[in-house]
Amino acid sequence: MNNPDEPKLRIRGLCKAFGAKSVLRGVDLDARAGESVVIIGGSGTGKSVTIKCVLGLVEPDSGSILVDGIESVGLRGAAREAVTARMGMLFQGGALFDSLSVWENVAFGLVAAGQKSRREAKPVALDTLARVGLGPEVGELMPAELSGGMQKRVALARVIAANPDIVFFDEPTTGLDPIMADVINDLIVQCVRELGATALSITHDMVSARKIADRIAMLHDGQIVWSGPVSEVDRCDNAYVDQFIHARASGPIRMAVRR
Repeated sequence: MNNPDEPKLRIRGLCKAFGAKSVLRGVDLDARAGESVVIIGGSGTGKSVTIKCVLGLVEPDSGSILVDGIESVGLRGAAREAVTARMGMLFQGGALFDSLSVWENVAFGLVAAGQKSRREAKPVALDTLARVGLGPEVGELMPAELSGGMQKRVALARVIAANPDIVFFDEPTTGLDPIMADVINDLIVQCVRELGATALSITHDMVSARKIADRIAMLHDGQIVWSGPVSEVDRCDNAYVDQFIHARASGPIRMAVRR
């Protein structure tokens, strides 16, 4: 039986290098059940690699990733699949299958996992599309017929169709205009709340971070340098956070610029 005080997701001492490049240098991060945690930080700081390690797409060099208190690092085969099946991922570009209709994209995970037959999955897909504000007629379209904002909503519907325990969002508002970005942010908050899921997001968009986060963690140089409630991010005394959220060129974060 799970300890109710145990974080849904606990990362400790996570390290990963690619050749001579050390990307993660001891990441420590917790996410409680039903909590939305957003990792902020510049490009190349290790945000995506952290999520890939949790999903099992990248094997960390060292460290621990506990899901409901169970170690997931090193899991293989059916044991890994059982953990991954409880997770959903909204990829930065949506990652819809071009050759499948919208409803088939949404139903893909259900059918592939054997949870539903194709016939059974279609009404579930259409119901899920309705949850993100898209009518049944959209389900018959192909991804190429959709705007960027609609593609993002379809991708979100695909994520929530399987009712995951943990949901990952990779730069969910990238490439969207400010109004559509706000629509997506609202849908993320609504859908995560309805699922009761734990959410772990990565973004450099502070408008999005403030909207969807319960707690924010700042990743810099492969380590979490600050973590706290979203209500404290604008008044925290961490120099890295202050520079990042105010988009200042000067400060402890140095960008490699060729002159």
